[in-house]
Amino acid sequence: PYRRQRQMCIRDRSDMKILAFDSSGLVASVAIVENNNLIAEYTTNYKKTHSQTLLPMLEEIVKMTETDKESFDALAVAAGPGSFTGLRIGSATVKGLALAWNIPVIAVPTLEGLAYNVWGTDRLICPIMDARRKQVYTGLYSFNSDDRLETIMDQTPMDIADLIDQLNERGEKVIFVGDGIDVYADVLKEKMTADYAFAPAHMNKQRAGSVAAAAQVRYAAGQYEEGDTFAPEYLRQSQAERERAEKAKLENDGHE
Repeated sequence: PYRRQRQMCIRDRSDMKILAFDSSGLVASVAIVENNNLIAEYTTNYKKTHSQTLLPMLEEIVKMTETDKESFDALAVAAGPGSFTGLRIGSATVKGLALAWNIPVIAVPTLEGLAYNVWGTDRLICPIMDARRKQVYTGLYSFNSDDRLETIMDQTPMDIADLIDQLNERGEKVIFVGDGIDVYADVLKEKMTADYAFAPAHMNKQRAGSVAAAAQVRYAAGQYEEGDTFAPEYLRQSQAERERAEKAKLENDGHE
């Protein structure tokens, strides 16, 4: 059904143009990758909402690179977990563009995108995103001998203490990426007995360029979908939903 059926059939990740977004956390990021080259990337980590920044950032990089919006082969997006508001804004943006341009969406798990920030490392990669209440969204990844990312543990919410225990038990060299470093650096320094490192500033937050790199692999494997079927992966209920459920439970218990 897509207007560029030729590219869809070929699925050649080295000969395609992807527009990628990441609004899963505090960072807002938009990137254009074409023929395995990062043409442009606009990333901000400041006190503005993604609804204020995402589309203006897109307009800016399209203008600066003289890119025809109709020339993209696919859209990529960090599909969750992360900020509920950020994920919804990113989802709405991508769904609207996919339907308008009649191109597919490549959903990249947020933590997989973060893992791509440290492509090629020989360490176990542990992305951590702050999920509040002493929890993180996390997963475990590594690059194999063919330089392909392998998932060791699927992304999941977890107590930071349980994650530390698991990593210490594995005993492997690990590198942490993600905004959870800012929140949990002290406890990691105190409790980690396995060899560890924190990714530096240019690698430790979400980047749309990394989402696009992961998306190329997924596109080549046929892992894409139509805009109207895409939905974010929250992994757990929002705080408001949890509070409503707790309130309803208390009310029900009171009537018994």
